[in-house]
Amino acid sequence: MQKEKFHIEYIFNRVSKNSLWNSLTTSEGLAEWFAENVNVKGKIFSFYWNGYPSNAELLGITPFVYVRFRWLEEDPATYFEFRLHKAELIGGLTLEIIDFAEKEEKPHSITLWDTQVKALKRRLGL
Repeated sequence: MQKEKFHIEYIFNRVSKNSLWNSLTTSEGLAEWFAENVNVKGKIFSFYWNGYPSNAELLGITPFVYVRFRWLEEDPATYFEFRLHKAELIGGLTLEIIDFAEKEEKPHSITLWDTQVKALKRRLGL
């Protein structure tokens, strides 16, 4: 089955851009909300859940704008990306997540991201 690209956005009020960025791009930050543990070797990030790793390659990064990863075991045309935008009207930040899922798996993927981002917000004191 072919995976479809989807976008979801989350508002982060009263959070420092540096804190949010570090949570999205460093092994320490990612291990606090995204995975149980994260190891980095060059451009390969090993994300651990229940003691088992899933490896992703860092495809691109522009500081405070976006970071893009590709799961090594997935289709090379797919990726997941964290993108930051200024939320002008509210004065905060918007975290946009871009990911891919099969059509029937999309609701589950969005629920999983919702749960992960809720943990991220707790970690940042929101």
